[in-house]
Amino acid sequence: MAELGGAGEIVRRALGYPYATPSHSFIQLGDRTLTPPPRGPDLRDREPLLAYGANASPVALARKLAALPDEPLPLLRAELRDHDVVYSAHVSPYGAVPATLQHSPGTTVSVFVAYPTAEQRRLLSASESNYELGGLSGLSLRLAGDVPLGPDSEAEVDAADAYVSRHGSLTLDGNPVAIAAVAAEGRGLASLHQPALLERVRAVLAPELSLEAFVHRCVEAGGVAPLPAL
Repeated sequence: MAELGGAGEIVRRALGYPYATPSHSFIQLGDRTLTPPPRGPDLRDREPLLAYGANASPVALARKLAALPDEPLPLLRAELRDHDVVYSAHVSPYGAVPATLQHSPGTTVSVFVAYPTAEQRRLLSASESNYELGGLSGLSLRLAGDVPLGPDSEAEVDAADAYVSRHGSLTLDGNPVAIAAVAAEGRGLASLHQPALLERVRAVLAPELSLEAFVHRCVEAGGVAPLPAL
């Protein structure tokens, strides 16, 4: 079960997903969010990892990587074409319906490319029990270019690792649901913010409960997986 604060904090954390993300590339160092150095971050010996959902949020990253407070994690702003960030068909141990990737022709979604060390990747993986870590190829992923890259780095990335939900995409009226808090262009899917999506889930699974009580029940159960189509 996730480590959480009081009752109010449990609900705020669930409803706040996927949390605030910077509008630019950044470096997460412990609980500090830093601007990359003028010459760009050091990416040597680091493999790209597609970061979206909570893994693109400084608040969530600080929590996940708390055991390595002195190890910087560079995250480069990027755009991923022909994909969208949608809700996964599960409720997380902290009570939110989290994200996964969905092929979506014509959509360009805002994401980050993270460059974790092996130890940082291990900690991230430990927080992703509902996800498979695997390599994605044939991507159309373009870095924003707001920080300089080394001579061996490319602005276009065609392959990266990513955490993808074991449970697939949650469907509403037969279609995946995009996360409204994640910016995208040419979005063809309907989108909802977390409170509205959680309310739809609650109405199906526990119509007798308030939304707050439903979140607490999910946290007490360590999450819910998989979720049915809505």
